[in-house]
Amino acid sequence: MRVTSDQYVALFRLLMDRLDDECLGFLARPLKRGSLALMTRSAISAGTLDRALHRVAHTFRLLQDDVLLEPVREGALAGVALHFTHPAAAYPPFTHELLLRVFWRVLAWLAGGRLPAARFDFAFASPPYAGLYSKVFPAPMRFECGRSALWFDAAWLQAPVRRSEAALRAFLAEAHSQVIVPRRGDEAVSDRVRDHLQSAKPAWPDLAATATALHMSTSTLQRRLASEGCSFQSLKDELRRDSAIVRLNTSTVPLAALAFELGFADSAAFQRAFKGWTGSAPGAYRRGS
Repeated sequence: MRVTSDQYVALFRLLMDRLDDECLGFLARPLKRGSLALMTRSAISAGTLDRALHRVAHTFRLLQDDVLLEPVREGALAGVALHFTHPAAAYPPFTHELLLRVFWRVLAWLAGGRLPAARFDFAFASPPYAGLYSKVFPAPMRFECGRSALWFDAAWLQAPVRRSEAALRAFLAEAHSQVIVPRRGDEAVSDRVRDHLQSAKPAWPDLAATATALHMSTSTLQRRLASEGCSFQSLKDELRRDSAIVRLNTSTVPLAALAFELGFADSAAFQRAFKGWTGSAPGAYRRGS
């Protein structure tokens, strides 16, 4: 029997509520509701992804006894590995799959919404449904490894972590669906918004038109962007600011024409916005460039 992704997410949440366990009874000690929130909250002020990873690992160790989250290195790759403290115990593949997926999505959110995986290792034989893995684990995979692990480019360890409490609340509201249901291409929604705005220039579509183009409701788009710590208007303004700076530095386009290119109603509105972005009026900025 096949179910929709929404039905699967609903079942997952129901089981967590009934069991009061975010790992659904697969560990000896339940991960009480709020464990994911506690781990993520411990890391939002870490400064870098490297420090955030160590904080998440430390908090996870305090919450249960069965498995440790270990930071690992392999040449140009960094990663996190699952170390089960009772190797004789039989943990089903789902336990490995769920924990790797959860920690990958948490680290990706802390890194700004995106953390491309370089490889996934699994400490069990390839299961009959391994052909479906590519949608959930979109990177090369190895089975029958000594440990289950997620690997990524080590340069990501220095990625800044600057997440607010409001962004955390938005992330947690969508966290379980983001963990369970693979996102399109597993790319950040903010990247998709930027790509759409770039390709639509000089039309500069509004929030509603962008949501329609991305096949989601306006409220869903707002929630997804908030979970990544940004907003539609901030993304749009960043792109318009960068475009304005390039045009002012490399062309003699009149300010009125540039305002039109950037989707402003008139030159005065553009000049006010540019001064707010940079602290300088566009004319003075051009003369000083």
